[in-house]
Amino acid sequence: MEATAARGRIDKRRAILDAAFAVIGREGYAQAGVDVIAAEAGVAKATVYNHFGDKEALFRASFAAQAERVLTANLAALEVLADTGGDLRDLLEDVGRRLLECYCDERSWAVRRLLLAEHGQFPDLLDVTQSGVADRVLQTLADRFARLALAGRLNLTDPELAAEQFTGLLTGPVDRRTRFGTRPLSEDGLRAGAREAVDTFLRAFGPSGAPDRP
Repeated sequence: MEATAARGRIDKRRAILDAAFAVIGREGYAQAGVDVIAAEAGVAKATVYNHFGDKEALFRASFAAQAERVLTANLAALEVLADTGGDLRDLLEDVGRRLLECYCDERSWAVRRLLLAEHGQFPDLLDVTQSGVADRVLQTLADRFARLALAGRLNLTDPELAAEQFTGLLTGPVDRRTRFGTRPLSEDGLRAGAREAVDTFLRAFGPSGAPDRP
């Protein structure tokens, strides 16, 4: 019975967080009403306050929860680099495509849009996304690149710089091609973006200039 009650409380909390993120993303923090959030979550308004106290705390919690999901997805995408064997170009294109899928996921776009929209009132959100997500993903990617360098598969002395440049090669063109997430990118588009990024990356950091794929 206690386990069932605890599960119900967790489910309600998750529903409220998801609803809050959706409503605030749609209407903006100032215009978003707790009554609308409660209705979208399928709970009483009093339940929202019981869980979070006030709208400001609710917004911060909902933003942090979504950012954590984005982090989890990105770290999972990097798992393919745990194995340093196989064709290097194929390996990098695979992880590049996976990272682009994460970057182009609507949740990721929504987090970035809300950060831009509400940063003036909530400057701490930048730390949530930068230190809590971007820096951790970058460091994990840098660690993977360092292993590849030790294995003689990449030619680099600064893994973190290489990770920064790899992610920049991936995401820069996508911002333009999708008009910052307002246009969808096809699976072929994701693969092309990863392939183009890897081509340039290997010219800079390949073991011997890394010849183009025949």
